[in-house]
Amino acid sequence: MYTLLSGLYKYMFQKDEYCVLILGLDNAGKTTFLEQTKTKFSKNYKGMSLSKITTTVGLNIGTIDVGKARLMFWDLGGQEELQSLWDKYYAESHGVIYVIDSTDEERLTESKNAFEKMISSEALEGVPLLVLANKQDVENCLSVSDIKTAFSDCAPKIGKRDCLVQPCTALTGQGVNEGIEWMVKCVVRNIHRPPRQKDIT
Repeated sequence: MYTLLSGLYKYMFQKDEYCVLILGLDNAGKTTFLEQTKTKFSKNYKGMSLSKITTTVGLNIGTIDVGKARLMFWDLGGQEELQSLWDKYYAESHGVIYVIDSTDEERLTESKNAFEKMISSEALEGVPLLVLANKQDVENCLSVSDIKTAFSDCAPKIGKRDCLVQPCTALTGQGVNEGIEWMVKCVVRNIHRPPRQKDIT
């Protein structure tokens, strides 16, 4: 009887777990986005002061529950020397959130190069991709349209995967809910598709 009840409990309350990478250059706002996400989606979470967030060296981890889905975030350091470690996490991931600093036009090409290298990986083929144009609250920042234009030649490598470019202000939380809800919908739908592999022609 206990086994039956235990099995029923697990069926009713068990969460499907999905790993989502948060990538982008250093100072793009990745950790701030993660903190806002945990604050918004975890009832009793008291986040760190956003003004005290420093550059990530290594890895930040966070977990949230949305409906029957549990998202485990891996926020990876974006400095050039740490980008070489990103691909160690690709095979385990179900989704990618790529954060762009909309105020840093000087490093936009650098961000695009890192993005292009990331989406070229076969390990990420078909994985949903959320691109956040962060810091939209700053006057004269690059718009979503500007960023789409700058990244336009990456489109063939993005392929047919689910992809959304969205405005965001991680500091205030604007765009966080919409982005996470979109990602949950995509990873849940994607997991029920055939395994990631090239189409057989």
